[in-house]
Amino acid sequence: MPTIPFFDRDLSWLSFNYRVLQEGARENVPLLERIGFLSIYCSNLDEFYRVRIPALSALQKISSKKIVATMAAAEILPGNGSLLQQIEAVVNGQLEHFGQILTGQILPALASQGIHFIYDQPIPEAVKRGAREYFFTQLLAFLQPVHLSRAKDTFFPENDKIYFAVVTGGSADSEMAPTEDASREDIYILNIPSDGLPRFYQAEADNTQTILFIDDIIRDNLKFIFPGLSIRGAYSIKITRDAELDLEDEYDGDLAEKIEKKLAKRDAGLATRFLYQPGIPLSILESLISSLGLSKASIVAGGRYHNLRDLAVFPVKDDRLSYPKWPSQKRSYTDPQSLFQLISEKDILLHAPYESYDPVLRFFNEASIDPSVEEIYLTMYRIARDSRIAHALISASRNGKKVTVFVELKARFDEANNLRWAGQMKAAGVKIIYSIPALKVHAKVALVKKRSRQRILYYGLLATGNLNENTARFYTDHILLTGNHDLMRELELLFIFLGKHKDPRESAKIPFRHLLVVPFNLHQRFLSLIDREIENAEKGLPSAITIKLNNLEEPVLITKLYEASRAGVQISLIVRSICCIIPGVPGKSENITVRRIVDRYLEHGRVFIFHNNGNEEIFLGSADWMNRNIYRRIEVCFPLYEENLKQEIREIIRLQLQDNTAAVLLNEAMDNVPAPAGDPLVRSQEAIYQYIAQKRQD
Repeated sequence: MPTIPFFDRDLSWLSFNYRVLQEGARENVPLLERIGFLSIYCSNLDEFYRVRIPALSALQKISSKKIVATMAAAEILPGNGSLLQQIEAVVNGQLEHFGQILTGQILPALASQGIHFIYDQPIPEAVKRGAREYFFTQLLAFLQPVHLSRAKDTFFPENDKIYFAVVTGGSADSEMAPTEDASREDIYILNIPSDGLPRFYQAEADNTQTILFIDDIIRDNLKFIFPGLSIRGAYSIKITRDAELDLEDEYDGDLAEKIEKKLAKRDAGLATRFLYQPGIPLSILESLISSLGLSKASIVAGGRYHNLRDLAVFPVKDDRLSYPKWPSQKRSYTDPQSLFQLISEKDILLHAPYESYDPVLRFFNEASIDPSVEEIYLTMYRIARDSRIAHALISASRNGKKVTVFVELKARFDEANNLRWAGQMKAAGVKIIYSIPALKVHAKVALVKKRSRQRILYYGLLATGNLNENTARFYTDHILLTGNHDLMRELELLFIFLGKHKDPRESAKIPFRHLLVVPFNLHQRFLSLIDREIENAEKGLPSAITIKLNNLEEPVLITKLYEASRAGVQISLIVRSICCIIPGVPGKSENITVRRIVDRYLEHGRVFIFHNNGNEEIFLGSADWMNRNIYRRIEVCFPLYEENLKQEIREIIRLQLQDNTAAVLLNEAMDNVPAPAGDPLVRSQEAIYQYIAQKRQD
């Protein structure tokens, strides 16, 4: 059987981001939410250029055929140039569609609501006076023009900040730019403020709102910044820089100190993309590239405005133009008994954000104050900026508990916040353990040890998402609160490994019989679970695999799914983002379907269901099927044993597989194909919310 190629991970990710963009074009999505999806698309693309383009550029320079082969780009889009060229073509097409959605759909729809969003148009006379007053009283304090030729050795454009390249004609008596030749052009770099001021200016009169970019207010008042000079042009520019910290696998000395130093240099990384406003004269563009050292960056024509991720803070607030409120469901307890007493009697499975995150907060709050709790252990990957959980841990330490927190300092773009919280917890007496060399601690788990008479009781939390109460408001995740003794003793072994780097296999031949843990048994166990479905299919027994992930990339597991498909196993995948498996290829993967769901919440939970001839095994956990998760992280997936909790997951997944409103199917050409329309229409997130609401009322 010939090898089935994989979708390229980066082209697949761009396909996902295009799916986000498509939500901005859907008329049945509330108008302000459509603007939000446009913002998410832009934010995602910025991160792609900060993280993936540097890696791909480096790979392109490596001539090893082995490395090139793993990218598989030639197998996907033959004859279309290098992977970077294919990416450029895809992004350019998406950005053209972005412009069509914004100008052809969003702006007219806003106007129909009495909201005039001025985009690539002169400032209306009715608001000019107020906008100029705003310029003098607010904007002017933040503006810092720099003469390019004089400051090219000292001026360094910041990462992802936006600027104007202002072209002026000098005059002999100008103090700012004295020249001998009045026809000579000078270039100034002028910052467009992004810190301390909102991106938009809002004016309201006669029931009409007018929204301006501050960019346009600055453009309209350049004569006050450059008095005595003729303004020949002002062109917006932006530089994106490599965001990788380039950390070594082995760490000598203080890791926190090393990361702090790396963070200070992150925004000084190599330029990966230079965005410029179309219409800029070629001579000016060449001067900018030369003076700013951008010869190795991707030179990309953008639009009049950059950083359109700022649409996330579009200043209009109107409930009629937003999603209807879905209040999170609260668990009702018949009496104020201890949460630990409740979970000692039965497991509790929460489904955020459909349900309130309060029981998670209560778990840590009770642990911090309960005099019989002696020890608390947990992992923290992305800590909320105003974390109530971290505050509870600080209180627990001050209340005499032994608190150990494993803080992952290599969580990209959260390093500084994690460092800040680690410092505060450490100052309160919490034992802080930082990253393990070559591994990220990505597991989302916690363990509480409580003394009852002469016994030690174990209580735990295992989750598919971060212990972060802020993201819990819009990430769909599952959180298990349990007192299951078998699970908790294995979780204790994991925490011993994290604390002492002592391999749990030294104390037990098979340390993990229930939990699936990277790097010990997760990969092998998933392969064996798939093999069992293959064996059942070959025996003529019922067989099926249903998996929900954020990303699917790891080639060994994908190859095993291809094998299962050829054996007749029905495989249903829900993959939000990167998906390297190619579904629907006759004779190879025709029994594999892939769905993507993009809606008001970010699909984030990982779910694994194996039919097992009717005796289903269901696992939840933190691990996507990517190379990094399978080989270079600490991950935990955990089984569900209580039948009522398994049934809740079955129903949630069933509704997602029936979604024909927010779901699309991924085809063999990597296209997002609308799910077949059905009767009734099913929007899974709404249906899940209603299901959970009814379930909690019963």
